[in-house]
Amino acid sequence: MFTTYNEALEWIHGRLRLGIKPGLKRMEWMLEKLDHPERKINAVHIGGTNGKGSTVTFLRSILQEAGYKVGTFTSPYIEHFNERISINGKPISDQDLLDLTNLIVPLADELEETELGGPSEFEVITAMSFYYFANNPKVDIVLYEVGLGGRFDSTNVIKPLTSIITNIGLDHTSILGDTYEKIAFEKAGIIKEGTPIFTAVKHQGAMKVIEEQAVKMKAPLYRLGEEFNINSHHSVSKGEVFTLQTEEKTLEKLEISMIGQHQTENASLAVCVAQYLNKKGLFNISEQAIRTGLKQAYWPGRFEILSESPIVIIDGAHNDEGITTLVNELSSRYKDKNIHIVFAALKDKKFDKMIGKLDKVASQISFVNFDFPRAADAKDFLKISQCTNKVAVDDWKAYLGEEIQNLQGNSMLVVTGSLYFISEVKPILCHFLKNKTISL
Repeated sequence: MFTTYNEALEWIHGRLRLGIKPGLKRMEWMLEKLDHPERKINAVHIGGTNGKGSTVTFLRSILQEAGYKVGTFTSPYIEHFNERISINGKPISDQDLLDLTNLIVPLADELEETELGGPSEFEVITAMSFYYFANNPKVDIVLYEVGLGGRFDSTNVIKPLTSIITNIGLDHTSILGDTYEKIAFEKAGIIKEGTPIFTAVKHQGAMKVIEEQAVKMKAPLYRLGEEFNINSHHSVSKGEVFTLQTEEKTLEKLEISMIGQHQTENASLAVCVAQYLNKKGLFNISEQAIRTGLKQAYWPGRFEILSESPIVIIDGAHNDEGITTLVNELSSRYKDKNIHIVFAALKDKKFDKMIGKLDKVASQISFVNFDFPRAADAKDFLKISQCTNKVAVDDWKAYLGEEIQNLQGNSMLVVTGSLYFISEVKPILCHFLKNKTISL
């Protein structure tokens, strides 16, 4: 038994040595031992390649504004590990996480002795979340973000009220497949019998796979561009404004504070689900709750402006689609700026295309190493980049401290890439920016 939070966290992170272990049998084994907590919660299941976390945030904010206690299970974290299991945006306490770890450890040890093998880090955390939310009487609904894929993801043991599939891109191809259709098949694995599915998938081949699975499962399907549409979108200085037309009604001039056209798509998914839950009498959600919830929604690390003078932005663009979105926003909002990009990524990403796109908007690009088991070597990025002003960096903390001090005039700093990197960078950047402001 562990006696401190740090001991518990070290044990949890120690499960990373087992890697990614797709499949549901270990989860089902643990949940059986825990008396099936996953059957005792109201849930919405959110899958997709990009936009899962943002969609969770929009929907959580709407439900909160409607007066409900909303649990969320997300990954990875940006500022604190406990964020992954939260209620109304407040992370689980250190003591509760310690208690949950001590509950799960004996099961993990017992499971390790079976033919199934020990549970992975993600499986352990997922099991903890189910038990925590099921035994917390304050939680009205839980929003579960898929970790990887969908069909064999640890979260795919729930029977949700409804499911969401955000956009789909070519990510984790070594595990999920190397085509949009193969990846869509894995994502579509979260579609349950008769359970409505809302999606913002654009790729025609991927959409066809989802449509076929929805028909097979007799699941009502609601598609962006078909059953609901975004109109009259325009960007403002601190967000986006758009009109959403659904089967229920047309909501004009919806405002969000998260930046990027893609965020209007994530917001529209959240609104449609909120309308569905309200229509079915499962929750009472007013139009005002939708409007206020959307505007107040905040998700760290997604085109997050840490400073406006100097301009410093962090964005967890960790795959080709994410980089495309980032580059589009930088091109439209900051085309007159000298953009210094700092980038780090994991080995399993197809970073050649990502770097090629960053090259097009970067006046300067710095590739950095960071301490993570699957982190790629910055020198490999250097070989790919065609930018004339490029460098590979080992000590990114000292480097960023110097760069923040040197930012002036027409220059801006954009730190992007792996979400694991962003989670390390944000508190350090905030510290540097605070000190720079004080020194001025």
